[in-house]
Amino acid sequence: MHNLDIKPNVLCFVKSELNKSFKELKDYLDFNLIFYGSHTNLPLELEYSAILIESEFVESDLVKSINKIKDKAKVLIFKSKKLKNIEFDDELILPLSITELNKKIVGLITSKRFVQNSSINIKGYNLNKNDKKLSKENIFIIVTEKEIQLMELLFDIKQPLDKKEILKTIWKYSSDADTHTVETHIYRLRKKIFEKFKDDKFINNSKKGYSI
Repeated sequence: MHNLDIKPNVLCFVKSELNKSFKELKDYLDFNLIFYGSHTNLPLELEYSAILIESEFVESDLVKSINKIKDKAKVLIFKSKKLKNIEFDDELILPLSITELNKKIVGLITSKRFVQNSSINIKGYNLNKNDKKLSKENIFIIVTEKEIQLMELLFDIKQPLDKKEILKTIWKYSSDADTHTVETHIYRLRKKIFEKFKDDKFINNSKKGYSI
């Protein structure tokens, strides 16, 4: 069973001292740290929400690679030295507590994600999270916050999820809690979509769980 405690990926360019400290703190952070080593290829296949850079660490030959992904990620600089070839969104002054570090990074990630992803395309439909509308060809329905979370979760995971996993992820209930809540919300959402769009394939249900 896959892990649904989905955390944003943060690409980390730091020297060995900070690298060791971050690795020791990783279980307490609200994001996944992906460490770049000087002898490894830049892992561009992953999606990053932020890039942490210790200014003295970044070499000029990395700038082009970082610039390839920085448009979709917040860039944060450790220490005060500015990088001439990289625009950055904020600066982190050490030392920081775990709480401050989580708040700083997650806050920046969330703010950017909200602006960039207020509207997303799902199976030919447009989901506008600000207006709480699911629309297609000038026809729309109003959806609730929980329905938005359901659609995003199923769309992002791209594989079937069972009711207990959905319950734990969206409602933060334990995996052995009553799953009737999930069934009810999905039933109502599917009903709204079918009544307005005549689409009974938007959310699929199989033995493995629900999927979009």
